[in-house]
Amino acid sequence: MGGEVLHPISFVRLAVAFVPVAVVLVVWSRWALGVGSPLYAIARMLGQLLLVGFFLAWLFDSGQAWTTVGVLVIMVSASSWIALRTIPQRRQGLLGEALLAVTVGGGLTLLLITQGVLALEPWHAPRVLLPLAGMIFASAMNSISLAAERFYAERERDLAKLEARNTAFRAAMIPVVNSLFAVGLVSIPGMMTGQILAGVSPLIAARYQIMVMCMIFGASGISTAI
Repeated sequence: MGGEVLHPISFVRLAVAFVPVAVVLVVWSRWALGVGSPLYAIARMLGQLLLVGFFLAWLFDSGQAWTTVGVLVIMVSASSWIALRTIPQRRQGLLGEALLAVTVGGGLTLLLITQGVLALEPWHAPRVLLPLAGMIFASAMNSISLAAERFYAERERDLAKLEARNTAFRAAMIPVVNSLFAVGLVSIPGMMTGQILAGVSPLIAARYQIMVMCMIFGASGISTAI
């Protein structure tokens, strides 16, 4: 990185990152918007990330295939359940379909990327497999959630089933398509940013980001269609 070094962040320095957070919370409170929800969200974010940090450190050290598969099953199950949050009255009945959509759309994409593109060895290497799985399943989850809400909203307006399907699919894919337009112009996404910060050549980092954008688009589209 041309001599630039990123040092580990101390907890004292990490606290500085909460200054803009505090500003937003003050605005939230002064405008009487109810500060409880964002405070809970921030506290939950802190707890979840600290716990997942400890858990991933243990998981990376263990290197056992069954632990990686177990985490993948939890990720698929959780994302399928959360995806139906927008249609709570139909959540129970559609859980099987959501599981199928995330498993097929996300799982097959993950398999293709890790084995066909990265040729991962061993196949269950958690340090690579789990972050990619997280991106894939989260994208599939968000797209399914948007599509489900839009589909049933259109059906309630007496739109024909096929028309409602097409409208829902287009709406669900808007964030993904927007990200394709914006990447490199408006934003430098997470995978590329992380690699550049770690000292990887931007040209190599760009290839990995292309892979990520393809897998997100594919997983989101296939899962939404299912």
